[in-house]
Amino acid sequence: MTGQGLEISRVAPEGIAEETGLAPGDLIVAINGEPVRDLIDFYFLGTEEVLTVEVIKSNGEEWILDIEKDFDRHLGLEFSAGGFGNIRRCTNRCKFCFVDQMPRGMRKTLYIKDDDYRLSFWCGNFISLSNLAKEELERIVEQRLSPLYVSVHTTNALLRKRMLGNSRAGLIMEQLRYLAGAGIEMHTQVVLCPGLNDGEELERTVTELAGFWPAVSSLAVVPVGLTRFRHGLFPLRQVNREEARGLVRWVHNRQKQYLNQLENPFIFASDEFYLLSDIPVPPAEKYAGFPQVENGVGPVRLFKDAWNEVEKGLPAETTPLKAIIVTGCLGRKVLGPVANRLNQIAGLDVKVKTVKNNYFGPQVTVAGLITGGDIIKQIKTSETSDLVVLPAVMLKDKNIFLDDLTLKDLVTRLGISVAVAEGPRQLAEILLGNPEKAEAFIKK
Repeated sequence: MTGQGLEISRVAPEGIAEETGLAPGDLIVAINGEPVRDLIDFYFLGTEEVLTVEVIKSNGEEWILDIEKDFDRHLGLEFSAGGFGNIRRCTNRCKFCFVDQMPRGMRKTLYIKDDDYRLSFWCGNFISLSNLAKEELERIVEQRLSPLYVSVHTTNALLRKRMLGNSRAGLIMEQLRYLAGAGIEMHTQVVLCPGLNDGEELERTVTELAGFWPAVSSLAVVPVGLTRFRHGLFPLRQVNREEARGLVRWVHNRQKQYLNQLENPFIFASDEFYLLSDIPVPPAEKYAGFPQVENGVGPVRLFKDAWNEVEKGLPAETTPLKAIIVTGCLGRKVLGPVANRLNQIAGLDVKVKTVKNNYFGPQVTVAGLITGGDIIKQIKTSETSDLVVLPAVMLKDKNIFLDDLTLKDLVTRLGISVAVAEGPRQLAEILLGNPEKAEAFIKK
């Protein structure tokens, strides 16, 4: 047996793997004679009902296990490094790369540029395709790794090479054609950079991507994000309010066109464009099932609709509570009306605190990039509040901010209890006296 394989980190009790004697530290090297490179291979090969599994035990012994199982039954294993080992790093030098605009001193994982097609399939990460080798494209097709999430930005080969700083970036149409021809579903995005890939270039990109329908099943247009740490980088500017209004109206017109042609709106503007332009977000039926909600397309609509349901069950009064809901500059437009309604409940005193992003710069207005340090500096400890409520999007693993401060740090510095809410229902439950139902809660 050769190759490193996958290192087992956990064996489920009373599962098939435990019955065969597998243990943490063992390596799964091959299944039915095929090498196991990562978690995808493990599941792809492991669907067979009869398996020959080659193993290297932690003591160096080599085992061959013959296993019979039901088609839908798993072996009951978890693997080190998430089952993917070394992640493919991005070699692009994108003019708009957010990682290049990060300050020093943050946690190391924030500086990792990944461009791994496996994580696109498994986790929904966006990839550029410009770091893919021919055999990796072939593997995507062979193992039906679909859907994929692809950062296109432009279909103009010369412009894409310039924007991504990679000579292979110009192969995008050829790559999309190959994947589409093999039936791989793709969700795509354009990070809109004024003066680079907007206007006629955006028209061209949208038209050419729509030509791959239904393989390319959605396209999101999101605004470029710029921090104050752009010294020495390519000069870029953000989309302004009037440009956002024009973009949203243009997207609406294209959606009407594609609803007639494809029976699907196909193209979507991210929520940031709606909040920046003060144009109301569309109703839920306009989002075609929300295919890119993790990319910021539709969370506001989902929040509003969920709030409308929660609002129907709000009481007339509750236990007295003074609370601060923290958000970013754009989030206030969504949470302002919510706070107004909550303040109609006798006993509640709710304020929305807009935290300016001094860490990354005032151009960054989304709640998900607010640091614990900015919250601490901008919430006065003299404010008489019983509770601070944060949106879950601000935190990693429900507890850690981008600057590595924790919820406990926040409670210690502010002297106020802190709760984390995932959405409107949790927000209401927290404020109505049930903080234990929060994503996280630390009492002062």
